[in-house]
Amino acid sequence: MPARARHRREAEETPPLPDGPEWVLAGRAYVGGRIQPLEIGISAEGKIVALGRDLRAPRRHEVADRLILPAATDLHVHFRSPVGLRSGESWSTGTVQAALGGVGLVAEMPNSDPPVTTADRLLERRDAGAGRLAVDMLLFGALTERRRVPALARACGAFKLYLAPTTGIGPPDAAEPLDGLLEAVAATGLPLTVHAEDPREFRHPAELTSTAGWNEARPLRAERRAVEELLARAPPGLRLNIAHVTQAEVAELLARAGHLFEVTPHHLLLSARSTGDAFSKVNPPLRREPERSALFERFAAGSVPVLASDHAPHPIAEKELPFERAPSGMPGVATMLPLLLALARTGALPLPELIRSACERPARWLGQPAGRIALGHRADLIVIDPKQRRTISAEGLGIPCGWTAFEGWEGVFPQEHYHGGEPLVEGGEYVGRPLGRFVRPEFAPAPRGPAPPGGPGDAGVGPTED
Repeated sequence: MPARARHRREAEETPPLPDGPEWVLAGRAYVGGRIQPLEIGISAEGKIVALGRDLRAPRRHEVADRLILPAATDLHVHFRSPVGLRSGESWSTGTVQAALGGVGLVAEMPNSDPPVTTADRLLERRDAGAGRLAVDMLLFGALTERRRVPALARACGAFKLYLAPTTGIGPPDAAEPLDGLLEAVAATGLPLTVHAEDPREFRHPAELTSTAGWNEARPLRAERRAVEELLARAPPGLRLNIAHVTQAEVAELLARAGHLFEVTPHHLLLSARSTGDAFSKVNPPLRREPERSALFERFAAGSVPVLASDHAPHPIAEKELPFERAPSGMPGVATMLPLLLALARTGALPLPELIRSACERPARWLGQPAGRIALGHRADLIVIDPKQRRTISAEGLGIPCGWTAFEGWEGVFPQEHYHGGEPLVEGGEYVGRPLGRFVRPEFAPAPRGPAPPGGPGDAGVGPTED
C-alpha cells in the first residue's frame, strides 16, 4: 500500500476540537534535550499547537519506535538559479534534495550570475523562483557597497560578505572601508555571514594539482587573519556568523568572542590529499588530517554552534578540468544531516549536539520559529529509524550534478518529512509539491553575551523558552 494511502487510512473519524489540532503525530520525539514518548498536535495552519499524551484530533499517525526530530535549517546553499543551469541544479531540484535530506529551510547565497548586489536583482530572483520551492528559502543579499544596504535590507533576509574571491563574486572595492560596511548591516538588525579569508595571505605553489596544494594556496593563516580583523572591527549588535570555519584555533577565537560560526560536513570528514582530482576542491580548502580531526573533536564536544552544507554543485565535466581551472564547490544539502545522523548512531558524536547545530541554532539565528519541537513552532518534522542506514550514491539520491564526494558512505535518511504539517517525504521518497515560501527573520535575537570558554553557548541566537 502506498505510504500516502496508509497515512490517510490512519485517520480517525472524530470531530476536531475547537482550536485543537487537525492531526497528531505520535512516537518517540526529541524534546527538551532528550528522547521521550510524545504526541504532537498539528494545526491546519501547520503549527505545533499541542504536546502531550492522549491528544484528540480527526487524524492520527503513529510512527512506533522510530524517532521524530525537527527538520534541519541549512544556513549555506548555492542553488545558483531559480530555473536551472548546466549542472542541472535549480531552486526546484535543490529544494527537493533538501527535503530528501531532512532540511526544511535553506538560506540561498547571493553569488549567482549576476551577483545579488541590489534589491532589484534579489526581487527578480524571488519572482523567477516563486512556486518552485519544496521547502522554505531565505535569500541573502551581497554586501558590496554601503549605499545599497538600506534598500537591499528591505528585500533580503540576511547579508553575505566575501572577503576573498570565490565562484561568481569577489570582495568589495577597496574604497569601501570594512568598518562602514559592518556598521551599515548592524544598523539594519539583519544577520551577516562572512566568507573569511584574507587574499593577501594567498600563495601560488609551483604545482597546483591536488587538494594538498590548494590548502597551501589558501592557507590556514588567511582564514585566521581575516577572522582576527573581523573581531577587531565588528560593531556592537552585529549579528555575525563566520562561514565554513576549517580550524579549531579559529573556532576557539570565535567562541570566546561570542559570535556564531559554522562548519561543513566536508571540512569535518574529508582531509587534503596530495593525489586526486578537483571533486574535493572547495573554498576554503580541505585541511590536513590533524586540522580536520581537531575540528571534528570540537564539533563532537558541542563546541561548534552550527552545521551547514555549503552546497555548491558543479557539473562533472567542469570538475574534470585540470585542477587549477576547475571550479570550487561540492553538493551537500541532501547528505549533510544523514551523514552526521549515521555518525551519531555509532556514538561518534552526541545526537543532542547534532540537533542543536543543524536544527535549533541556525533557525534561531535566522529568526525563524522552527528547529525545535515546541508550541507555536512550525511543524517542520522528520521521522527517522536510526537502525536503517543507507549507502549514499548520487544516482540513488538523484543528485542533479551526478556526483557526491561521499559516494559509498553511510547515511540515516528521513523516512518521512513534514513541512508545515504537509508530507514532503514518505517511505524515503519525495511525494510533496512546491509549498515552500520565501521567509525573512520573524524575530530578532536577544542581545549577545560572551560565550563561556570552551563553547559557544546559545547567547544571542534567539529565544530559548517554549
